[in-house]
Amino acid sequence: MSHRPTPGRRSVLRGSLAASAALTLPAALGAAPAFALSGRPKAGWGVQTGDVTADSGLVWVRSDRPARMIVETAATESFRNPRRWHGPLLGAGTDFTGTTRLHGLPAGEQIHYRVLLADPDDPRRTGEPVRGTFRTTPLGRRQGVRFLWSGDLAGQGWGINPDLGGYTIYKAMAKLEPDFFLCSGDNIYADGPLSATQALPDGSAWRNITTEEKSKVAETLAEYRGNFRYNLLDENLRRFNAQVPSIIQWDDHEVRNNWYPGEVITSADPRYTEKSIDVLAARARRAFSEYFPLSTLQPQDRHGRVYRVMRHGPLLDVFVLDMRTYRNANSPDDQAVDPQGILGTEQLEWLKRELSRSRAVWKVIAADMPIGLVVPDTTEGLPNIEAVAQGDPGAPLGRELQIAELLRFIKHRRITGTVWLTADVHHTSAQHYHPSRAAFTDFEPFWEFVSGPLNAGAFPASALDGTFGPERVFVKAPTDSNVSPAGGFQFFGEVDIDGGSGELTVRLREQDGTVLFTQVLQPGRVGQ
Repeated sequence: MSHRPTPGRRSVLRGSLAASAALTLPAALGAAPAFALSGRPKAGWGVQTGDVTADSGLVWVRSDRPARMIVETAATESFRNPRRWHGPLLGAGTDFTGTTRLHGLPAGEQIHYRVLLADPDDPRRTGEPVRGTFRTTPLGRRQGVRFLWSGDLAGQGWGINPDLGGYTIYKAMAKLEPDFFLCSGDNIYADGPLSATQALPDGSAWRNITTEEKSKVAETLAEYRGNFRYNLLDENLRRFNAQVPSIIQWDDHEVRNNWYPGEVITSADPRYTEKSIDVLAARARRAFSEYFPLSTLQPQDRHGRVYRVMRHGPLLDVFVLDMRTYRNANSPDDQAVDPQGILGTEQLEWLKRELSRSRAVWKVIAADMPIGLVVPDTTEGLPNIEAVAQGDPGAPLGRELQIAELLRFIKHRRITGTVWLTADVHHTSAQHYHPSRAAFTDFEPFWEFVSGPLNAGAFPASALDGTFGPERVFVKAPTDSNVSPAGGFQFFGEVDIDGGSGELTVRLREQDGTVLFTQVLQPGRVGQ
């Protein structure tokens, strides 16, 4: 394998994340730690980097009070001759969060950075620096690419459990030293309040760290913000964020289960006083933009978007989809004509255009929902469909029509190297799609790999829809619903692209990093 491991990345962070680790899990069950506002600004929620390119990257931080964000970068952890970047003033308007864009960075190099928070009235007074590191994307293919993906964090009532050490899956992922992490959505469960304890099947109790904002469904901007802050109480996640850049997409639980634009919450869910999904989604979108470093979506940018393409040298382009914002209403999904579908017409045309322009060996389509797995929606008591497949194995109907159009386009434009990655269904599996098994046949064979959850309830395997001819080559899922993380069935996936051969290897892994399934794909080959 020609992927060159990052020398000393973990050892660097071992000594440099003291400030980030200062916000430790409380010894006793209860509220999150609070900071006194005396002294200097503190960045107890750690740092993050996102949307890293060959010469740039976004650095994120949150302060406990008004502060000026300052970032220093250097080629080594000693920070000799650092380069300084003056970032924004962090204030209440963004919940004291902010990002600073670093530019003019060397390609394919390890960048060490530290974030300082300065008193806006006295710039000489700065808090303890919080350090991180990331590698810019290479211009050549010699280094290879390794990244991870998963989704679904703190769902179904299973939050940060101090008895189990919190979100330990992030510790296992960090050991692999990936170039980046693709989070496939459900970064929070805004519709999933956490109680102090939950009963487990063996009669014991699961304990949650709790906060005020996680005690009810999120409706206000402050409550959505509090949901994002909650996950950053976990030291494993903060350490991972400081070590691994992220590519973030969103799905439904950032707002409410199975939501779609224009939806009005019925009286069947009395937890909500605000019934307009559009109002809730706007608040959630703002909090989402504040708590992640996304170049295309900033808090004050009403025209920003989640879907985008992230290029990682000549080997890889990642096409990040938004299968939530532009979809039509959930329904039985059996209509014969459906131009809007799950992507919307504008996003579909963008995807086709960018795929045809891509010269990368591999083109990963990061979908927050699966293609051939049936995902029902009974949120409002109706037998609706939440994803693409609706269970009819015949010719494409409903949202399948849009996917059929995309698959046909990929075939006729002779676009090779497409691989679909997704999460959402709370189990892990590998599906191979082939026209010889399908009702719709005008496409080239492709793979879809599913991972997750990170820390949420696990569920039985979803049914397959035969329209695009899927064959489930591997699956690991519980037989019961909502199995807690204490019962296992927490998963993440790894993609490793060899710089010499261009060979792509997918590994589906368990919570502790154990490899469950491996699939090797060859570049440029049609029909694999």
